[in-house]
Amino acid sequence: MCATLSVGLAFAAACMSDRGESEATELAPDPADPFELQVGDCFDDTAMGVNEVTEVPGLPCSTPHDNEVFALFDLPSGPFPGDEAIDAMAGQGCYDRFESAIGRRYEESELAFVSMYPTEGSWTQIGDREVVCIAYDMEYAKLIGSVLGSGR
Repeated sequence: MCATLSVGLAFAAACMSDRGESEATELAPDPADPFELQVGDCFDDTAMGVNEVTEVPGLPCSTPHDNEVFALFDLPSGPFPGDEAIDAMAGQGCYDRFESAIGRRYEESELAFVSMYPTEGSWTQIGDREVVCIAYDMEYAKLIGSVLGSGR
């Protein structure tokens, strides 16, 4: 089993996506706002600041790509629980959703995951509670097609 890596979402203006479910795998090949990611969105690795992601380079899943969003969920309301607690809750939440999204137990999969989650700034200033669960090939090979339900 690979260790779960986690990164925080940058504080940015939160906005909800206007894309429908059928558009989820058609994330534009331009930098996309991490607050607009949906399950099924594919993108390449991104340069990060100090654990902050401000944009992701979106790609259609039919082209070679590094990552795919496999789950989204919100953390409970309340005061910011601290970086370690957020990291643990995000990692566990993504782990718990992995098998149903991918179609294979995490320990048996060729995929690993990383989670993006709120920073203290986005938590307190804009009420950000969303965790984005992102699958990638544990050998860092490019993915082609969606990993959702793939059994990989």
